[in-house]
Amino acid sequence: MNKKLRLQADYLYLVLAALFIASLVTTNLIANKFVTVDLGFKSFVISAGMLPYPFTFLITDILSEIYGKKKTTQVVVAGFFASLFVLGVLWLGSVFPAIDQSPVPDEVYNQVFANSYRVVFSSMIAYLIAQFADLKLYHFWKKLTNGKHLWLRNNGSTMVSQLLDTTLVVGVLFVGQMSVTEMSGLIQDGWLFKVLFALVDTPLMYLAIYLIRKWFQLKPLQEIQ
Repeated sequence: MNKKLRLQADYLYLVLAALFIASLVTTNLIANKFVTVDLGFKSFVISAGMLPYPFTFLITDILSEIYGKKKTTQVVVAGFFASLFVLGVLWLGSVFPAIDQSPVPDEVYNQVFANSYRVVFSSMIAYLIAQFADLKLYHFWKKLTNGKHLWLRNNGSTMVSQLLDTTLVVGVLFVGQMSVTEMSGLIQDGWLFKVLFALVDTPLMYLAIYLIRKWFQLKPLQEIQ
């Protein structure tokens, strides 16, 4: 790979990493709001944080395919520290009382972010377990199939890891506050929504991998070192 393509590959890596971290941070900030998403054939009751979160798994799959496991792991770890930073900023914002002219008084700030510490904490636990499970399963199936059947590792790794993620987040957030039946309903809706997203993004995954390999003149299965 020549110097120009190397610089472009490094820039693409930074862009994907930035999109990953932005999706992750946004997920944590809006996770307290629960919404109904009606897709016609089914209505899903999910946290608003689930809307951007599936993009993180699409991005890590693209990173894994093009940049390899080590570089993808670095992005996952960076996302963890970004979440810690956000948690610290939210706490700092609650330490100082709002002035009388503040558009957002303390009551509103605390109402929106009072549960954010628990949300971010639960999300970080689920995030680390789910993302590393996704990485491990992705590369396991990639090795097992000799790099064939991209759809299998893209969907299989996401389906398993998202089940772990959804179960852990709902469990930590609502244990003792909801019945097992209510939590099971949220887990089912959240997981099915993510599975549907994984199936829909499969053509996008194929297109992205094809264009990136063509752009950087990569051979099949070749990773950017």
